[in-house]
Amino acid sequence: MTAESREIAPAKLNLALHVRGKLPDGRHSIETIFAFCTDGDGLSAALAEEISLAVTGPFAGDLGDPGDNLVVKAARLLRETAGITKGAALKLDKKLPVASGIGGGSADAAAALRLLTSLWGIDPGHAQNVAPALGSDVPACLLSLPARGEGAGDRLAPYDLGDASGMPILLVNPRVQLSTADVFAHWDGEDRGPLDDWRQGRNDLEKPAIGLMPLIGAVEAWLAAQPGASFSRMSGSGATCFALFENEASRDEAADRVPREWWRLATFLR
Repeated sequence: MTAESREIAPAKLNLALHVRGKLPDGRHSIETIFAFCTDGDGLSAALAEEISLAVTGPFAGDLGDPGDNLVVKAARLLRETAGITKGAALKLDKKLPVASGIGGGSADAAAALRLLTSLWGIDPGHAQNVAPALGSDVPACLLSLPARGEGAGDRLAPYDLGDASGMPILLVNPRVQLSTADVFAHWDGEDRGPLDDWRQGRNDLEKPAIGLMPLIGAVEAWLAAQPGASFSRMSGSGATCFALFENEASRDEAADRVPREWWRLATFLR
């Protein structure tokens, strides 16, 4: 039996996200602080003649055709860029909700790049070259370390989270999907200023996201009201919101109170 290699695709958070305008290529110019959780989707791979993907997990049914998945696109592009003919049998355990502002697809693609770089024994530089072509968040997800993102979010610099590193965190999603393109399309176009301290910053996509899906406002308000919650905000283009907690016990008590119809993940910042 061929041995499998495994990777975690950590949930991505935007601790703050300032939309500053438009780039010449039509994408939005942003300033953001990326952070990552200790939990996320799971990806495994074994050497094979062709590239294939099997998907399991609670959100597998939301992904559609596995052959059109970003994991497969990442694998094919990496193989082409590296000039090799090896294949891989990939298995994705889809634990994170789809189209939820926590980088699920981007994190999965980045995990595939890391996993296949090792499995195929190729230069990691190929993964770094491929990542931007797969999506603006993929370079950050490839690192899966705290970073400041500028440009479209793909121009990265290391970022020190300080005391926030390792903090207990609770992610909550009302089980609704939001199109990133739709949320950006409803941004009002006003530049509200640069991002300095993420705690004092904002998420400029929060207002348009709530306009499209008012339930997001209820989720964030619920999180902010939980005992022990020290900070709350929406991540990315939504609909997932998160709260940092002073201790693990407070986070776990809040997790137990999350309404049954909402998705939750009790985890830690990396």
